[in-house]
Amino acid sequence: MDSQTIHFLHHEKNESLHNGNGYSNGNGNGDANLVEYVNGFSIRPGFFQQNGAYVVSNGVGFTVTSIGAELVELALFRRYAKEPFAVLPFPPSCQIGNVYSMIVFDIDYIDLEYCYRVHGPYEPEKGLVFDGSRYCLDPYGLAVTGQSDWCVRRERNDYRSRIVWTNFDWQDTRLPESRMEDLVIYELHVRGFTRHDSSGVQRPGTFAGLIEKIPYLIDLGVNCVELMPVFEFNEMFDERYYEGNRLIDYWGYNPISFFAPNTSYSSNKEHHQEGTELKKLIRELHRNGIEVFLDVVFNHTAEGNENGPFLNLKGFDNNVYYMLTGDGRYQNFSGCGNTLNANHPIVQQLIRDSLRYWVTEYRIDGFRFDLASILGRSEDGSPLNNPPLLKNIAYDPILSHTKLIAEAWDAGGLYQVGSFPSWKRWSEWNGRYRDDLRRFLKGDAGTAKAAALRIAGSHDLYHPDARGNDASINFITCHDGFTLHDLYTYNEKHNLANGWNNADGENFNLSWNCGTEGESDDPRILRLRLRLAKNALCVLLASHGTPMLRAGDEMGKTQSGNNNAYCQDNEISWIDWNDLERNADLFAFTRWMIRYRLTHPSLRNGKKPANCGLREVRFFGPDAETLTDDHENRFIGLFFAARNAADTDDEFHYLAVNASWEGADVRLPKLPSGHAYQIIVNTGDETGNDHGDSVSQQPLTANVLTIGARSVILCRADRI
Repeated sequence: MDSQTIHFLHHEKNESLHNGNGYSNGNGNGDANLVEYVNGFSIRPGFFQQNGAYVVSNGVGFTVTSIGAELVELALFRRYAKEPFAVLPFPPSCQIGNVYSMIVFDIDYIDLEYCYRVHGPYEPEKGLVFDGSRYCLDPYGLAVTGQSDWCVRRERNDYRSRIVWTNFDWQDTRLPESRMEDLVIYELHVRGFTRHDSSGVQRPGTFAGLIEKIPYLIDLGVNCVELMPVFEFNEMFDERYYEGNRLIDYWGYNPISFFAPNTSYSSNKEHHQEGTELKKLIRELHRNGIEVFLDVVFNHTAEGNENGPFLNLKGFDNNVYYMLTGDGRYQNFSGCGNTLNANHPIVQQLIRDSLRYWVTEYRIDGFRFDLASILGRSEDGSPLNNPPLLKNIAYDPILSHTKLIAEAWDAGGLYQVGSFPSWKRWSEWNGRYRDDLRRFLKGDAGTAKAAALRIAGSHDLYHPDARGNDASINFITCHDGFTLHDLYTYNEKHNLANGWNNADGENFNLSWNCGTEGESDDPRILRLRLRLAKNALCVLLASHGTPMLRAGDEMGKTQSGNNNAYCQDNEISWIDWNDLERNADLFAFTRWMIRYRLTHPSLRNGKKPANCGLREVRFFGPDAETLTDDHENRFIGLFFAARNAADTDDEFHYLAVNASWEGADVRLPKLPSGHAYQIIVNTGDETGNDHGDSVSQQPLTANVLTIGARSVILCRADRI
């Protein structure tokens, strides 16, 4: 709750003491007609439209909702206590409809933990699993106790919420509010980014540790970080051992609370100041012009199926919060045991309130929605043509400037890349970009035309009139799958360390090991792998749409062929900062390409078309003629035209991509009079002088370009 809300609640309370209807009993507890006594505590009806727990004058208010409950009890605990010091049933006066709201006076929120016991019918075949003997976490709780230290098992089996009251000083920072196509997104895991000893930070594996690495992000040049899940989760939920190694829920895609930051990512026990360290991280990123996106999971929860834990939503209204079959079993479109019933009005409100909270209280700039196609399914699981949740998020006034990115598929087979409902608000992880570019760049036949379409912005999938110019989030690698290094080092996944006999993870990786499976000391293979990695980075950062990089790819991060490291809290997943020195050439190339992209609008959907009248993007074959559908063609050329960043002149670029194992002579497209090409990137330069100032800056005097095997050349056309 922010300071303005708290001030309002204090004001409302004080007014009630002086409006002529109040009373005084020596403790200032408000209207005598409203105050009751329950188990020794004075209480009164709370604020029925304020979900969760909130501080008021001389007390704390608690509001929850349950459609099927017959009795709801509030359990109050001292900090770390095993048993509650009070259990207070909500009296009839504190219930309106299905909402239970009660203010409890004379309790200190600073040392308070709380949860609920919800009584009702137990009829599993109808989806009703109320159990008044269990403690349920507040669905709107802003902080969660229990798993505060990473991988330290809790002594008790229940979770509790804490009261959060902060008045964080955002100082002079403002939201960057960059255009989506002007971003370079950098996907990272909060713990894995700094956990390795080589990170050199004082507080590794935490939000504070990430703050210490902001200078690196600035140096790299990215202007947006996408944090893998930071909602509260229990990494010990599925603890296993395989060959002596502990396996846990490292990624965090099993949320426990949609409002609470993960306490074990904080370097200190913040207690009632929960979230301050994350806010400091966001503030400092914003101060440096870097936006912050959250990877959010609203498709399932950590409660799993019938055999999963009983944490919160099962206890409040199992048949409301989850998609169930006719006999009360859990539908599993998420692949994780349950599926959130996202288009039930109660669940819609919960999700929208969560998003609004993160935007208003944490100043989050955008969200990437995990398995977002689930959010477009009806309560019976069938896809909706006009999903109310997605539409309401798109038109929500608080979220109007917030970027929305959908992972436009789910584990139930619904694949919506290019067709995700958008209202010109939703962008998509472009899985077609990943797959088409992987195929083409490794030399597959029949893929040139598709690759060219992806580089040009995928307008065949996202027509600008219907989707705008910022629908496509382009990526070649992400957390799920091979790293960029491994993409050209392994033909097959190597996931034995996950303990599933290599049965987990994607089988079709569209990768190529360059002739040897795994690491090699053959100089020829090493040069080829480095060139292929640079090819991928150059193409990605010269493509229209918004590029996303996986953290560590710029320094050659490997996972030893593991393409599903969700359970690996070790060197397999952690960033090894020694890679910066080992792969300095790759890092320098990536950094230069990021900076070059951000200063040349023609490579990122130019704000203004070129005055000369040339189209924004044109495709060419090796003969400077229109690109054909020749099945054996492995060359594409793309010509980009737009006004430059200063709007003082037109700028032109030509991207030549040769995925063949043979070099070629390529004819260059004609330029407006007074211009000449010069090479600024040539990944085929075996001397290592392959980008920027190290490349010959002399204008090309002929209209023929010689491109090496499996190479990319980027040319700029300058006035002469």
